[in-house]
Amino acid sequence: MIENTFILLDGIGDVTERNLWQSEVVTWDDFLSRRGIEKMSAVRKKKYDRQLMKAQGKLESGNSSYFSHKLHYKEHWRLYEKWENETCFLDIETTGFYHGITMVGIYSCDGYRSFVRGINLEKDMLAEELRKYKILVTFYGRAFDMPFIERELGITVDIPHIDLCFTGKKIGLKGGLKKVEVQVGISREEDICGLNGLDAVRLWNQYMRGDEESLDLLIRYNEADTVNLKTLADIMYSRLREETFLRWQVGFE
Repeated sequence: MIENTFILLDGIGDVTERNLWQSEVVTWDDFLSRRGIEKMSAVRKKKYDRQLMKAQGKLESGNSSYFSHKLHYKEHWRLYEKWENETCFLDIETTGFYHGITMVGIYSCDGYRSFVRGINLEKDMLAEELRKYKILVTFYGRAFDMPFIERELGITVDIPHIDLCFTGKKIGLKGGLKKVEVQVGISREEDICGLNGLDAVRLWNQYMRGDEESLDLLIRYNEADTVNLKTLADIMYSRLREETFLRWQVGFE
């Protein structure tokens, strides 16, 4: 989808992008191969040629950070297919206080990994893990997870961030993570089904009083959150690609 995207060009919005697709300028290569574009001056065309060639270079070199600044964050989903195998799905648990991360869970193509306070939740270790990825996916992480991580651990992530809370709203999926999961038919195992953020705080407090099983359940709850983010990202990307791009191609019905 990213190589079909023209809204990263200065001054091009949704309407112009759709007009390009409808006129069979579907990819960056289509644009670059044309000597002229209808209703676009030669000077502007040359400017966009330079910008697209730069974007192609950044894409080939794997510089995802470049696109995080060229696209509005609500459009970062367009990068997902390109770097799906280099995406991390992140969710944190907290004590409920302003400074109080209890654990950070990350799921990727390498599986699930947890960083737990007092065990292995350290700035350098988490930062090293996050540097492996080209895209970050969260649910409401722009307002919750990442501010906690930045404030408490001093880690800033400069890669595209797909926040599924806002991405989902583009296709009518509203509410918290658990509610959205139900809307798309995702289910959880019985012993963690129904658990929420307040339960996560309770489980952590029980663990701090010596109940090791509570930590095990908390980690399983967090793992489900991160794994389900991957399922949601796949669903949302597929729907958004169809609604945003495929319907505007020539001959699409």
